[in-house]
Amino acid sequence: MTVEVSHHVETSEPDGDGFYDYHYEYDVYEFSDGVLTLLVRAYSDEPEKAALMGWNRGKTRYWLKKQDLHHPLVLEAAAYLRASGKSRLDWLDRVNRGYMPFD
Repeated sequence: MTVEVSHHVETSEPDGDGFYDYHYEYDVYEFSDGVLTLLVRAYSDEPEKAALMGWNRGKTRYWLKKQDLHHPLVLEAAAYLRASGKSRLDWLDRVNRGYMPFD
């Protein structure tokens, strides 16, 4: 498994007083086995939490399915995240239209 981490900051333009409507700071983890890439997002203001967002296969993106939670790459990525202090893991579930706990 290879792991790549990139840091991102998304903000609105500042208003007249210098305040922002939104400011998001997060890391994107890309876990790859050479065929599939698992995308994970972790926001800086919640250092103990990370969310499994979906798969990339080439240039195509796929939603995670419940059975994917047992995939070896997902299990290895979860172990890596937990070892790096991410004790609360969620996954983005299209069926339930939100984040579900990853147990």
